[in-house]
Amino acid sequence: MPKNRLKSDLPTKVCPVCQRPFTWRKKWEDCWDEVKYCSDRCRRRKDESKE
Repeated sequence: MPKNRLKSDLPTKVCPVCQRPFTWRKKWEDCWDEVKYCSDRCRRRKDESKE
């Protein structure tokens, strides 16, 4: 029987570009420690946020 987790139980981080919290995703299972941005859009805009 699979374990069901509530979304509120999943780890979260705050995106440094948009300042919004984002939640762990299955596709990030192996690289969650390296994930910094909530989306490709924010990853592309990372240089703009420094200005």
